[in-house]
Amino acid sequence: MEERELQKPHHVELQKPHHVELQIITTSTSTTTSLTNLDVATEKTLSKLSILTRFHAGYFRISLSLCGQALLWKTLSEPTTDAHALRPIIRMVPAAAFVMLWSLALFTLVALCLLYAVRCLFRFRSVRAEFAHHVGMNYLFAPWISWLLLLQSTPFLRPNTKSYLLLCWLFSLPILVLDVKIYGQWFTKGKKFLSMVANPTSQITVIANFVGARAAAQMGWRETAVCMFSVGIAHYLVLFVTLYQRFLGSDSLPAMIRPVFFLFFAAPSMACLAWDSISSSFDTSCKMLFFLSLFLFASLVSRPALFRRSMRQFSVAWWAYSFPLTVLALAATKYSQEVKAEMANLLMLLLSVLSVLVTLILMVFTALKPNDLLPHDDPFWCPNLIRKA
Repeated sequence: MEERELQKPHHVELQKPHHVELQIITTSTSTTTSLTNLDVATEKTLSKLSILTRFHAGYFRISLSLCGQALLWKTLSEPTTDAHALRPIIRMVPAAAFVMLWSLALFTLVALCLLYAVRCLFRFRSVRAEFAHHVGMNYLFAPWISWLLLLQSTPFLRPNTKSYLLLCWLFSLPILVLDVKIYGQWFTKGKKFLSMVANPTSQITVIANFVGARAAAQMGWRETAVCMFSVGIAHYLVLFVTLYQRFLGSDSLPAMIRPVFFLFFAAPSMACLAWDSISSSFDTSCKMLFFLSLFLFASLVSRPALFRRSMRQFSVAWWAYSFPLTVLALAATKYSQEVKAEMANLLMLLLSVLSVLVTLILMVFTALKPNDLLPHDDPFWCPNLIRKA
């Protein structure tokens, strides 16, 4: 009896009340829930910051394409005396359609600029790394090219007004500053520096000068236009020879962004348009640049295997197809206006329709697959450079 009485209290002491167990389980569950909510909130914050890290200046390809399309539609809708031209057909399209296209280009460009400004604020080390990247630094010209193209196609401002003049200077000055920075590196850096960093996207730097020269010529600033054109054409000749010879480093372009090869015919096409505005006539020099563009275009489209790997999955690099085609169509429009031949008008029609179709297809893909615009394997994302910065 005594042993049973001694064991009983010991047995009761080992048992815990049910309300204590319930309290422990409830506390543990609430703690786990709070930790889970904290993890979810942290993951959302990191995800937003990751988007800023993966976003880069290469996304201004979209604004380049849309602003180029706005300029193409404005050029085609201008009055003409050629009965065989495409322009009378374009003028049948309601004016509201062009205003909507221009507004879409403006909205896209403003959104991209704001997003990049936020990236500069919260991910400045990534911006510095991009500036040191042999591909990324070239797209720093893209927003200013887009603004100049949008300004030239605006239906709300007329050239030679004070606001137009101010905006033209505002968008051209960053191009000159970047020229001094990048061209200065090419000129003063070590031996074979250009041959190591040159790639097809380097042609955006000369395209920016040609766009600025064209804008200045349309404003009546002929000396400024000639200045920017001479800087652009001099570096284009050096760059074209460097890329043509394929030095060591020229083949370092990832397969994912091979659509930028289309920039090969965008540069002479824009040079053709710039010189047409400077000389006020589509002379022999313009025709030579236009024929060079056609040759380079034919050389690329006859080699679809070059772009096969880049076409396996949709990415923002696909937008690199649109802008060069649009610029080539613009050059074909000026050429057909000069020669007034049926073959020239047919060429203008084919290139313009192709440019519009490619842009529409890219807009549809972008709307249907927005998640593919920020891939984790984007070659622009260079964490090694970020650590160094």
